[in-house]
Amino acid sequence: MRSKSFSASLILFQKSTWKWLSAYVLAVFSWCSVLYAQSGVVNPFPPGSSPDRIVLNVTSDPSTSIAVNWRTCDTVKTGYIEILPAVSDPRELDNPLRKQAASKPFTFQTLNATYHSVVVTGLLPKTLYMYRVGKGNDWSEWFHTRTAGVNGDKLSFIYLGDAQVGLKTLWPRVIRAAYAKMPEANLILYAGDIVNRGNSDNEWGELFYGGSFIHSTIPGMHSPGNHEYARTGDTLSAFWQPQFTLPDNGPDGLKETCYYTDVQGMRFISINSYRVEESDDDLQKQKRWVDSLLRNNPNQWTAVVFHHPFYSIRPTRDNARMRNTFKPLFDKYNVDIVLQGHDHAYARGRKKIQGARANTASGTVYVLSVSGPKMSSKFEGSWFDVGTDYTQMYQLITVEGTILRYKAYKASGELFDAFDLVKQKGKPNTLIEKDTLQTRDVISK
Repeated sequence: MRSKSFSASLILFQKSTWKWLSAYVLAVFSWCSVLYAQSGVVNPFPPGSSPDRIVLNVTSDPSTSIAVNWRTCDTVKTGYIEILPAVSDPRELDNPLRKQAASKPFTFQTLNATYHSVVVTGLLPKTLYMYRVGKGNDWSEWFHTRTAGVNGDKLSFIYLGDAQVGLKTLWPRVIRAAYAKMPEANLILYAGDIVNRGNSDNEWGELFYGGSFIHSTIPGMHSPGNHEYARTGDTLSAFWQPQFTLPDNGPDGLKETCYYTDVQGMRFISINSYRVEESDDDLQKQKRWVDSLLRNNPNQWTAVVFHHPFYSIRPTRDNARMRNTFKPLFDKYNVDIVLQGHDHAYARGRKKIQGARANTASGTVYVLSVSGPKMSSKFEGSWFDVGTDYTQMYQLITVEGTILRYKAYKASGELFDAFDLVKQKGKPNTLIEKDTLQTRDVISK
């Protein structure tokens, strides 16, 4: 049997070890300033010395550049990106390009952190790169990302409606299913209400938890919704610009919420629909800006993303300012597809929407969708050709030459809606319904 002196020594050792570990953990948490003021408890997603919330953003030229943001605790004052064409031999990692990030302190209530952002230019089109971010002994893992190709290359992208709630529970399966079906996507479009409370660090933490490495490998095109402003008056979420570096090519006062990028023959435009609804001045700014972008558009295809839909599935909603301002421009310049959110359901229409002239159908396809679990209790309207309620969705779109192929999937993986758009010289696009359980009735009409 063990002696009493041995047992006493073991107990003493365990107690001293526990005290040392407790002191170490307390020191680390104090060092990184992680107390979460909004709830009075420890932040469930505290910033640390290692990078987190690593996100790729679209740039004005995704074929030759990438933009990356990440976060650390406030005592980390600098950060770097290391990047090189992807290699399989780990011995070839000796000489990556290293660039210092712009590192800025961030304080919100009693949350303290440092946000880092960097844009790397001069990259090769259609090339697989590997990169990591950090410094010293605190680096992220290596991520792979592919730069966009050139005009005429096949384009693939993911479109997601409101995530908003269930960001750590029911939403992750949607973005992961979309990625599993289209890992080669050139970008992911977010149509607003990405979180429920724009100034909740916890909710942004859940978003990055839910999307995990996908945020770090496929560039995001984030368009704000009302919940990126909700409970903050007319001020955009304090987290928006620190954690996203988006193209700085929009109107003054609306930059990085209004912006555009051209990818492989398609122009993507983000409109800040919340500010259209709230401000006459911001409405006019965006109207002039969009008119110029559409008038001087060298691309064959055009997609526009924003939050508040032209046509609603809820009888109490009518975003007339958005519709009256921009639909004439979309008709005039033949916008191909409009991707929206806000109504927490799925609907897609064109045939029943009037075009530029009386007794003609719209040449533009209008879609609204929802990726999170918050659903509308009302679902009605005469404008849509295909629709459903109480269904989490994700959309996968490819463009190749004169054909745009669109597929909308349920979270469970079933193909719900699908169509092709075919370019016709001097005429509206031809819309070809594809055979799914939902579109069968539309095809027969």
